[in-house]
Amino acid sequence: MTWTADLDGKTQLSTWDEPLRRALGGSARAFKEKLDLHTLGDLLRHYPRRYDRRGDLTDLAALREGEDVTVQARVLDARRRTIPARGRRRRMDMMEAVVTDGTGRLHLTFFNRGSYHQGRLIPGRLAMFSGRVSTYRGRRQLDHPEYQLLEEEGSSQEQARAYANELIPIYPAVKGLDSARIALGVDMALVRAEDLPDPLPPELRSRQELLGIAEALTKIHRPENMRDVGAARKRLKWDEAFVLQLALARRRLRTEELHALPRPGDEDGILAAFDQQLPFTLTRGQQEVGKQLAERLNRKHPMHCLLQGDVGSGKTLVALRAMLRVVDSGGQAVLLAPTEVLAQQHHRSISAMLGPLGRAGQIDGADRATRVTLLTGSMGATARREALLDAASGGAGIVVGTHALLQEHVSFADLGLVVVDEQHRFGVEQRDALREKAVSGRPHVLVMTATPIPRTVAMTVYGDLDVVALTQLPSGRAGVSTHVVPAKEKPHFLTRAWERVREEAGQGRQAFVVCPRIGDEGTGEIEETDLHQDDAPGARPPLAVLDVAARLSEGPLADLRVEALHGRMAPDDKDAVMGRFASGRTDVVVSTTVIEVGVDVPNATVMVIADAERFGVSQLHQLRGRVGRGDLPGLCLLVTDAEEQTPARERLDAVAATTDGFELSRVDLEMRKEGDVLGQAQSGARSSLRVLTLLRDEELIDTARQEAHAYVEVDPEMTEYPPLAEALDTFLPEERAEYLDKG
Repeated sequence: MTWTADLDGKTQLSTWDEPLRRALGGSARAFKEKLDLHTLGDLLRHYPRRYDRRGDLTDLAALREGEDVTVQARVLDARRRTIPARGRRRRMDMMEAVVTDGTGRLHLTFFNRGSYHQGRLIPGRLAMFSGRVSTYRGRRQLDHPEYQLLEEEGSSQEQARAYANELIPIYPAVKGLDSARIALGVDMALVRAEDLPDPLPPELRSRQELLGIAEALTKIHRPENMRDVGAARKRLKWDEAFVLQLALARRRLRTEELHALPRPGDEDGILAAFDQQLPFTLTRGQQEVGKQLAERLNRKHPMHCLLQGDVGSGKTLVALRAMLRVVDSGGQAVLLAPTEVLAQQHHRSISAMLGPLGRAGQIDGADRATRVTLLTGSMGATARREALLDAASGGAGIVVGTHALLQEHVSFADLGLVVVDEQHRFGVEQRDALREKAVSGRPHVLVMTATPIPRTVAMTVYGDLDVVALTQLPSGRAGVSTHVVPAKEKPHFLTRAWERVREEAGQGRQAFVVCPRIGDEGTGEIEETDLHQDDAPGARPPLAVLDVAARLSEGPLADLRVEALHGRMAPDDKDAVMGRFASGRTDVVVSTTVIEVGVDVPNATVMVIADAERFGVSQLHQLRGRVGRGDLPGLCLLVTDAEEQTPARERLDAVAATTDGFELSRVDLEMRKEGDVLGQAQSGARSSLRVLTLLRDEELIDTARQEAHAYVEVDPEMTEYPPLAEALDTFLPEERAEYLDKG
């Protein structure tokens, strides 16, 4: 490792977080402002998105407009001139040259630095030129081509082929900072790469046959061939996978060192009575997951577990049995839901499942029973005071609520288990605030997700959690069939969809209609053609609940009882709508995605999703999970304007092709990209993972996880290898480390 001179004359060792100005000088400002690159490490990890070749040598006589070509030719003439520059006071310096290879002539144009190019491209000089062919005033030309001068004795075909086949890195660029300028900055930064500390220990690099970091950076940015690119990418993927898994392994170790009260349950408690009164037999998966959770709840350090399962697999039942085990141990359990609709649904379903076992202190309560309390932000003052007293006194063994549970004045007698439904909808600080309400050590935590997650995502995002999965659906479920309704191409398909809704209602069954927005935002009443999808995609606003509900009530479903449900309604009104629907007094509910998870109405057999192309794969899968939940088969109709062979239509076809949520989760990940797996972004192009791909690099991630756990067991703080400890700080900024520590 060498020392380098700073701009002010001081010596400075190159590090990953070295300010870019030391390597680039004044040009660092553009990288900071346009690409958000601040340090040497930022720029060196701004990898090429692809590589181009200059192309085989082409005779000038065979050039075609629009082609990217490389030609070998001799300069016939070169002249400089200045031209007015529009919108500027200064004039533009321009150099024009004419070259020939004996078969034809080609004009070259260079803007700015005309004297530099004229000094090199003197008549008679032989060179190779690369660029895109264009035509100006009937003559073929290259604008500002790349070129390499050739000596007469070295201008062999072999040299020409080597130049033509050289890999040219193409970088993610923005207006005002193109790929070529980024490449120049990278060249300057690569000079410092040899001084950078290698974050991976030598024995790990040897064991996994990885390049050193300086060599990997050189080969990713300036490869001689695609084998160099492959070797470099393998090494750089390891940097991302290993450091991330190391952070997760350290967090898991810290969690295991915390104290928690064991919750062994009671063989003759409420859980045993609950199991005896169940009208069905638990699936093998539910029994196995129940045993795993029971074993973890009996430990002296907090359980931190992710429970995932497909739609309708019985996650809520499994979570309830874990909560009852804690209640039997003298503690309390909290179920945190992201919306009031879902919290109310959980409260109703849990109360119904428990029956007398959930009505302690009431006339019809069982001898050994608990109380289930609901706490939401919109409750009246009296009901709120009662709920707060139930939680603080311990009178309620199970408390179900929304963000209202996180407020400072909410307290618990003995909080033993926190169940978080749809974890991704809660911020880190919110989840942490609830855990801090425990008075006897840390509470156990069970995270539920209604969206199945690919194994690689679970290993990467939830690598510190014990992951348990329910893959078996309860018996008696008839399932759901899904069909795409291309309403614009075949309007009669949409007509048939409403007929199917009426047919189901005629047999005493019910239906959901889901729309992307609420409506009543001043856009006017919806036209009938909107329901028939006669407009081009994007030519109109998304269909809205209020408009569609009114139109259906007046038209295709005029003979049915239709109600609207959406998030702007008062909580009591939403609860009343769902109550009427659950009791069969409403035939059709037209809703937004507030019914996406948790809503359980076994008599609902049809779901029509309007503008289905506006929803994601996982969301569509969750929505259709609201039908076919009983012994009656479900039908989901995806109404869309999207044309065939478009990405939107491919998403819908994928959902229609399978009901396997785990398979769809892989499809969803491939379509949406990983997103920032270390932060709160759920998807999108900007990600902490620059070269690691969660689906394609499953084996590498698994190996990196095993290696990380081995290192953490021996040296949790990485004191024996400081560059690795530094890498954790560099690759995981403070706010992301905090995210992992609190998540």
